Amino acid sequence: MRKTTTLIAAALLLAGCGHQEAAQQSQTDQSFESKLEQQLLDAKPGSVIDIPAGHYSLKRGLSLRTDGVTIRGAGMDKTVLSFKGQVVGPEGLLVNANDFTIENLAIEDTMGDALKINQGKNITIHGVRVEWTGGPSSTNGAYGLYPVKTQNTLIEDSVVIGASDAGIYVGQSNNIVVRRNRAEQNVAGIEIENSVNADVYDNTATKNTGGILVFNMPNLSQAGHASRVFHNKVVANNTANFAKKGAAVASVPAGSGVVINSNDKVEIFDNDISDSQTASIIISSYFSTNYYNTRGVAADYNPYPKGIFVYGNRITGGGDSPDGLKLKTLKTAVYGLSGKFPDVLWDGYADPKDLVNGLPPADDRICLQDVNGVINADGPNEYKNPSTDMKPFQCTLPKLPPVVLNPEPKV
Repeated sequence: MRKTTTLIAAALLLAGCGHQEAAQQSQTDQSFESKLEQQLLDAKPGSVIDIPAGHYSLKRGLSLRTDGVTIRGAGMDKTVLSFKGQVVGPEGLLVNANDFTIENLAIEDTMGDALKINQGKNITIHGVRVEWTGGPSSTNGAYGLYPVKTQNTLIEDSVVIGASDAGIYVGQSNNIVVRRNRAEQNVAGIEIENSVNADVYDNTATKNTGGILVFNMPNLSQAGHASRVFHNKVVANNTANFAKKGAAVASVPAGSGVVINSNDKVEIFDNDISDSQTASIIISSYFSTNYYNTRGVAADYNPYPKGIFVYGNRITGGGDSPDGLKLKTLKTAVYGLSGKFPDVLWDGYADPKDLVNGLPPADDRICLQDVNGVINADGPNEYKNPSTDMKPFQCTLPKLPPVVLNPEPKV
């Protein structure tokens, strides 16, 4: 009896210690959160906010509105800002400022977007990890790293996992470099949308629904054009689409390697693209999206992809198990049950007012080199007369100049 009593007492003591430690940790987190909020509020141009190594639980979203601030952690796996218990948001960190740098930390499990930067110039995101730790889910935040309406933006050496829209997204921005990042288990790994002058290179996009997307949407502040996607590894992006209903990327079929939708002057070259079950490269128009019927087309919007140049890529596997009944039926009709789509899938929509003898003007053509075939899906006629003729795509286009960030960010 005495032994049993002793064991119970010991258990109660341990439980008490556990509750005490939890309470102390909660107080520590609250103290840290209050201090960080005050640092952001008090920041002046040139301020550096250093966050030491540690795992910090935050309940409220953070914001910064001062130019010239740097937020610096001890490493993307050492300084962790966890929003798993977030009750006030929606973002993890919202920035409305110029000359902003954030580096060497992690943002986890935000209710909404993890890091949103709105209307800033000279933005550097370096060595930041964003993750929803429960894996892919439509309840995850939409965007991981999310600069919108920015100028002169660098995103490098970062990791994003689990976004229900796009892991790395740059929208309505100008002069962009996205390099040496890893995007995994997002709906869209990396997305450039309605942006001008973007270089996307040396990234790895894997296990997303779609690897790298270059989109142009209607009713936004500017049209997108002039993007180069090169020297990336785009591997096995076959995760089932888990975007929220109505999101633009909800129409991206699982198994998409690189997708261009309604954008102009895009180069895709020197990439390793492998095992994309729908297609390695998809070139499509606004009319092939699931939101066209609900949103219509604005009068000043160009819904067609124009001036697309694909060359020098190394493409292997894929095309054997397309997502969706229409694509499965198309694949079987053209290539048989055991066949597969070629390297490039084009939905077949071209601007009818520009066509001369069936072809667009020279600068607006889709030019394909070094690919193992193409299929024109004949989307305008409900896939009734698909074609595998390569002749319309045998052309070249002027190459785009590299993006130069000015001033060059210092990290």
